[in-house]
Amino acid sequence: MILSVSRRTDIPNYYSEWFYNRIKEGYVYVRNPMNIHQISKIALSPEVVDCIVFWTKNPEPMLHRLDELSAYKYYFQFTLTGYGRDMECGVPHKKEIMIPIFQSLSHKIGSKRVIWRYDPIIFTKAYTPEYHLRAFEQIAAALTGYTNKCVISFVDFYAKNKRNMKAMGAYELEEAALEDFARSISKIAGVHGMMVSSCAESMDLAQCGIEHNCCIDKALIEDIIGCKINAGKDRNQRLECGCMDSVMKNCSEYDAKSPLLCGNITKEDTICERRVKALRQEQLSFFI
Repeated sequence: MILSVSRRTDIPNYYSEWFYNRIKEGYVYVRNPMNIHQISKIALSPEVVDCIVFWTKNPEPMLHRLDELSAYKYYFQFTLTGYGRDMECGVPHKKEIMIPIFQSLSHKIGSKRVIWRYDPIIFTKAYTPEYHLRAFEQIAAALTGYTNKCVISFVDFYAKNKRNMKAMGAYELEEAALEDFARSISKIAGVHGMMVSSCAESMDLAQCGIEHNCCIDKALIEDIIGCKINAGKDRNQRLECGCMDSVMKNCSEYDAKSPLLCGNITKEDTICERRVKALRQEQLSFFI
């Protein structure tokens, strides 16, 4: 089982105490979004968790307790962009605080296990392509030797966010301009010893030196855990997303001691134990 912690909620930043409590007790409860009174109990033992993928803009609350994860394999998706407080009001100062935190995490677990995310990339009057390239260069220089890989994505314009995008003056680049921008990103990253991958992009940027990749990356997980795994594509994600299937946790209320991150168990709830298993292929195979 791959445990995603978490695409929708920054658990490392806001709910690390809850997460460590779940690891200690060895299970988590997850509500069915289609039936709120149906709850799955999911085992979190190292025997069934092949790898944990953390998603965060600030893992600092977790750093002093990483030894509690010594029985697990894991890596971090660490978002670090050039946006100011108008876009990321809850993120501490990037140069003074967040870059040192990134460097500290890399020192603790290794550069291979800290993926830098510069995304989503939004173009506005303030955040022009030229601005993003300057910011990317500055961050890449500071992260040289602390990560091997950067993941980028461009904000998608669709019905639900169209009004917000219009309100901030966001715009899309023409294909040729976007390719030039992507090519510059790839060149900067290469200078600083990093490869660049795109996340859930329909556009092929291979000619720009950017491979199409995924956040829950099968190849990286196999490298980290040291063996092959049996896992298919996550059918709950967009068509362009190449991520493997994973168990995800989400929340809107917080109780550090509850098996549920969102609220508590009620008498109307039904709890069923979900059957989970390791995906590792630990036997040698002649057919690779």
